[in-house]
Amino acid sequence: MRAKICGIRSEADLRTAIRAGADAVGFICGVTHFSEDALEEEQARRLSSLTPPFVDRILVTHLVKPESIARLADSIRADTIQIHGLVTQDTVRRVRQLARGRRIIKAVHVTGADAVEAACETAADCDAVLLDSRTTNRLGGTGLTHDWTISAAIVRALADLGRPVILAGGLTPANVTAAIGAVAPYAVDVNSGVETPTGDKDAARCTAFAAAAHRVPTPFELPVRQR
Repeated sequence: MRAKICGIRSEADLRTAIRAGADAVGFICGVTHFSEDALEEEQARRLSSLTPPFVDRILVTHLVKPESIARLADSIRADTIQIHGLVTQDTVRRVRQLARGRRIIKAVHVTGADAVEAACETAADCDAVLLDSRTTNRLGGTGLTHDWTISAAIVRALADLGRPVILAGGLTPANVTAAIGAVAPYAVDVNSGVETPTGDKDAARCTAFAAAAHRVPTPFELPVRQR
């Protein structure tokens, strides 16, 4: 199973994530809600340029204008765009048109059972759906888990579409194995759960998180198309 370490905000964070075996790293840039890990565009561009091959560089943004999202992805040379803001389906479709072949991940906040319908609706216009927790002030990085039974229902609902689901929200090295067992996602995503009290990425926690994910075979399968 693949593991993403998000909220990379320094060269030290990036080195820690890479050494831990992260498959992807997230750069939070262009925010409308609070995030301690938000980067200025130039910072995100520099860290992206230092990321080695075969590690996916993911732009995580709250921006809501498709042109602004696409321009920022171009600027920092992201491989994947994670639309984490409160946007319409028309916006997601337009970002895909402007994305120059980049993969699109759309965040769905699991705040109730209506998240199943929201995930199914957005799945047609993106390459993966990311399930996260949220609060009034935060769209991510909450340190809070959500109802994994709803997340598991979303995984089942999207399986026939061949749309992978990434699980985020309050994950840590201590609970990620249980989360994977409960939800059966394609990948897991962590930020605050592998940080020191000062907000830096902790080497031991990052390594433990990635190792726990990598021990689990991914349950995701491409759908069988009828001839």
